[in-house]
Amino acid sequence: MRALKSKPLIFLVTGSVLALALLMSDQYLPGLPMQPKQLPPAVVTIGDSTLSGEGGGDYEPETDGQNGNWCHRSPEAVVHQLSLDEGVTPINLACSGAKTDVVGANPKAKHAEGSQTEQLAEAAQRYRITDVVVQVGANDDPGFTDVVNRCVEAWARQGERGCADRIKSAWPERVEAMKPKVLGVIDDIRTAMNDVGYTPGSYSLIMQSYASPVGPDIDPQLQNLSGCPFRTSDLRWLRDEGVPELSAGLRDVAQASGARFLDLSKAAIGHEACSGDPQQADGEWFTRLTVDWESLQDEQRAGHAMQESFHANAAGHKHLAGCLDDFVRSDLRNAVCLPDDRGQLRAVPEPAASR
Repeated sequence: MRALKSKPLIFLVTGSVLALALLMSDQYLPGLPMQPKQLPPAVVTIGDSTLSGEGGGDYEPETDGQNGNWCHRSPEAVVHQLSLDEGVTPINLACSGAKTDVVGANPKAKHAEGSQTEQLAEAAQRYRITDVVVQVGANDDPGFTDVVNRCVEAWARQGERGCADRIKSAWPERVEAMKPKVLGVIDDIRTAMNDVGYTPGSYSLIMQSYASPVGPDIDPQLQNLSGCPFRTSDLRWLRDEGVPELSAGLRDVAQASGARFLDLSKAAIGHEACSGDPQQADGEWFTRLTVDWESLQDEQRAGHAMQESFHANAAGHKHLAGCLDDFVRSDLRNAVCLPDDRGQLRAVPEPAASR
């Protein structure tokens, strides 16, 4: 009788030991809710034009208008310019013009590629995702591209008031309305990663803000259709108030969600569009007013003929990637992109940046 009573205990102990051995094993077993250690590592970027590579040129054909896909993913995009360790795959899921409904897990998102978060979840089953970099929000309630267009219209009208006079009073409300939508994206990303077996500490989730593409310190001879058709007062508001307030809103989201945060609001000062000699390599990091004249002759492409305007160029993406690279490799939770003594962007701790 004693022997019979001991068997359940033996089976229980044996089962527990086997279960513990499986959990401690370095071998990836498909179907188990665990971090897939043996999959090849990868870094993923999701979001809008700043990470897709808009302005960098040489876009992947399938993202340059095919089947209505205008994501404009470029080999010059930030993720492709990171100094990744050998064997780490860069994955660019960002799409020019994307809003939070496309980046998040919204099943009703109207886009040729569907949800970026769902694409992330698929990639997370084929790769061991070490870092997810997110940049989104400017195309939602702030409508930053529309703001830039309105500022160009204000210049063209040559009236007494610029675009800033009409926008700045409503700008804080726009930023506030954006915040819960971006927070929803972060929640969707964490849920998607959790559902495929990732624990919160098994990967780094980084939020970036935006750099101002234009500023008031430009050549007056370029304050027209040949480069940057903006009023000086509007340029000053965009760089010194509009973009920093947008960045502050995104910082609030990062803090509320526990994501790391990289502030780009001061990253391009002195290198904005029309701020230097275009013949000087690396002088300007953002495109000026850009028109693809060939696309204007095609009814299907005409609406995107100026899509590259006031986005980072190849040099800009390279410098922004350098700062992100610095941040990824650090232990900082929050940092600001600022130039060092050689003019290279570095991720500087926020307290140091504020002194």
